[in-house]
Amino acid sequence: MTTLREITALLGEPRFNWTDPAPWLKLEQELGIGFPADFREIVDAYGSVEINDQLYLMHPAGHLLHSLGKFVSDDLDLWRDEDMVEFLPSPVGANPGELMPVATATTGEAVFLRVPEDPASPWRVVVQEFDSPAWTLYEMTFGEWLLAYLKGRDVTLCSRNRAPDGPFYAFLP
Repeated sequence: MTTLREITALLGEPRFNWTDPAPWLKLEQELGIGFPADFREIVDAYGSVEINDQLYLMHPAGHLLHSLGKFVSDDLDLWRDEDMVEFLPSPVGANPGELMPVATATTGEAVFLRVPEDPASPWRVVVQEFDSPAWTLYEMTFGEWLLAYLKGRDVTLCSRNRAPDGPFYAFLP
């Protein structure tokens, strides 16, 4: 996939390189969705990481302390709370049009993948600014959104001031 090659060129060689689909299949069965291929490919390549001391991505492998499955479960509960639903453009969940939480940031943003209304349509990214009721829908795939972030473009999260020498990542403990 071209996007992963472009991400690798900016972020550096991945060192996780997961190949066993079992954790994804288990999580997808639990949630009732199939994550988009670009998201899975990126997370399989890099694992559970912090990018630019800001953006947290997590892998579903159960042996990891920072597991995507635990994160999604906790965030679904959080965003379903009646005090939180007003901060998003649609409910969280696995149904068409709903939002699936997939990442978070030290700067207070939450990153969601919007489940397509039509299975042939692409997944889109929604970023919610946790300290305000603001959210933004990005008409791009997760890979395109991450690539824009790594290039320092304004996709709600901004990496320019966090990575002045270029993008970098570190494994989460």
